[in-house]
Amino acid sequence: MQELFKSPAFDNAIAQFERACDKLAVEDWIKERLRLPQRTLIVSCPVRMDNGEIRVFTGYRVQHNLTLGPCKGGVRYHPDLDMGEVAALAMSMSWKCGLAELPFGGAKGGVSVNPMELSLPELERLTRRYTAEILPIIGPNKDIPAPDMGTNPQIMAWMMDTYSMTEGYTTPAVVTGKPVLIGGSLGREEATGFGVAYVVEDALKHIFEKSPEGLRVAIQGFGNVGTHTAIKLSEMGCIIVAVSDVYGGIYNPKGLPVPQLIELVQNRRRIQEFKEAEKITNEELLTLECDILIPAAVGRVITKENAPKLNCRLVVEAANGPTTTEADDILEERGITVIPDILANAGGLIVSYFEWVQGLQEYYWSKEMVFAELKKRMQLMFQKVLKCSKDKAVSLRMAALMLGIKQVAEAKKLRGLYP
Repeated sequence: MQELFKSPAFDNAIAQFERACDKLAVEDWIKERLRLPQRTLIVSCPVRMDNGEIRVFTGYRVQHNLTLGPCKGGVRYHPDLDMGEVAALAMSMSWKCGLAELPFGGAKGGVSVNPMELSLPELERLTRRYTAEILPIIGPNKDIPAPDMGTNPQIMAWMMDTYSMTEGYTTPAVVTGKPVLIGGSLGREEATGFGVAYVVEDALKHIFEKSPEGLRVAIQGFGNVGTHTAIKLSEMGCIIVAVSDVYGGIYNPKGLPVPQLIELVQNRRRIQEFKEAEKITNEELLTLECDILIPAAVGRVITKENAPKLNCRLVVEAANGPTTTEADDILEERGITVIPDILANAGGLIVSYFEWVQGLQEYYWSKEMVFAELKKRMQLMFQKVLKCSKDKAVSLRMAALMLGIKQVAEAKKLRGLYP
């Protein structure tokens, strides 16, 4: 069955899982059960395009584990999306939920499509059809989707509306990351990026015994996560020396004006249109001289080929799975600290949990309350991972994986086997 998910992303996820299990006393049957998703769904999504043509897109929803509660995971729109990548991301979500001690299992989904090539009406029709196709397995107590790469609050609004229309009443808790006006949470937009910044602050304080003041940061990817990471780190005193989007990046060793770059992005313009900086490629950004490197775009960008060339002291994985296992070994040998994705980018998951709770209770929090609770939880997670890393003499990634997997495995053992 594992062959169904064969892909570089899934192979990488399995390799990390196996390494962590080697250090944990996980029973064989639980290990075998957690190696594969609990449920997978592949759907065809026929959509009438603006010109009258009907195109059929392939969609996915993978539920890796439901032991701790309903599934939680994003919906990704990307042309290269396949079952293997979705399954890998769903597995990672299980460990992230376990590490964060949230009552969720891991899931992921999406459609193989380039959303930039669709008009807004086409995007809405695709989203509603995809939602209709996965309706049997989603719901506030089953599986709660959220935004991911290529999706946004508007897409979540369409998903919520499609589900609510079939139920006959408004159901805000079926998705998270939706607009505040229709039941979203204040602070959800900033959550992942701010969470990354909080982890950077803790790592500098407890590992490097430094303050963020004057440290140089390079960020690959300047979407929602990258921009809010840059905003918060700038507030902390860091100097953002390089950023990039899918078309390329810019570099200025003296620092870049974050507000101007965000305005550029909000106007749907390319980062390289900013003239007062040197143009660089996404590959060049990864090997720039800096203190902190933050991959915040796609997966598997730090590889065995470029890992020996990284010129930083700290890598913080704002993206999902940006470092391959081979690259991980090289970075560890070189003494470069890596804050793993399931810790670094957990802010979005945590505030999604807050949004789900608010939706169920129909009682909404202030932004100050959201950010205070987010920072507290991120700090507790970091301290837990750092302690495990020191106690077990393992990397931060291995510590985070061990804690996340252990939480899920122990819950599965307690619940037993049905029937």
